[in-house]
Amino acid sequence: MIRFAAIRMVEIGAMLILMSFVIYGLIGLMPGDPIDLMRSTDPRTSAADVARLKAVYGLDRPLVARYFAWAGAALAGDLGYSRLFSEPVLATVLPRLVNSLLLMGTSFMLAFSLALALGIAAARRPSSWLDATVNFLAFAGISIPSFWLALLLILLFAVELGWLPASGISTAGGGIGDRLRHLVLPVATLTLANLGPYTRFVRAAMRDALAQDHIRTARAKGASEIRVVVHHALRSALIPLVTILSLSCGGLVSGALVTETMFSYPGMGKLIFDAVMGNDYNLALATLLLATAVTMGANLAADLAYAWLDPRVSYR
Repeated sequence: MIRFAAIRMVEIGAMLILMSFVIYGLIGLMPGDPIDLMRSTDPRTSAADVARLKAVYGLDRPLVARYFAWAGAALAGDLGYSRLFSEPVLATVLPRLVNSLLLMGTSFMLAFSLALALGIAAARRPSSWLDATVNFLAFAGISIPSFWLALLLILLFAVELGWLPASGISTAGGGIGDRLRHLVLPVATLTLANLGPYTRFVRAAMRDALAQDHIRTARAKGASEIRVVVHHALRSALIPLVTILSLSCGGLVSGALVTETMFSYPGMGKLIFDAVMGNDYNLALATLLLATAVTMGANLAADLAYAWLDPRVSYR
């Protein structure tokens, strides 16, 4: 396993290098650059000023040369300066990363916990009224757009009832309770949006696991239903679920653009969108590479978890 993990780490490093070059190239091929955008907002900027600024920031050099200059600085720990926010990239990313981890992590745990309970209950009683109800609710959750769900929650709980704030992250002078109140509606939106797909995955995996021969053998030996479901079936069902969950881990740091926009929540999704659209090279590269690294790291963790869940898996 150590050799397998080491090889995968080398592959992740190589993939991050490749992705950084691809992302840098794609952003560099977008029309205009930061200096051109600056000139469009200030008509007093002359052509000589533009040429001087491009020389200062290295924008007059070829794209490949600029990439290697950025990569060298990044390896030294200098991710550069954000043009949009006028501060270092780390100072811009870290607060929004914490906000996204809080929002996405909370909704992720709630959605998966509820999906686990609903999926197991539906899989144990196939073709029953409970199974039909869970399926209907899951398909309804999959079909409802997140922006429409967010609007409904805002209209009901913020506008009509006035129980919860409609936007923002906190009010001035507010404490932990105020921060939690601002989290309720966006967390509810993401939880309901993810609950349907997760429930379907859990139900399908548990139905396959409960149909296996070793489950019938465990029941024939007199094992209790709780032990059969939790100890035998759930462990087998977790193997495909781990794959699904690992693919969702990238969202923990890439945020949810639609939900963050609807609730004016300062998270990573809106930050990445603004960085790409504003040609903020340093900020876009840092955020996109962070999401890529987390996704690939989660996939590696999933591969290592397979051997723990199923002793038959070997990495030799």
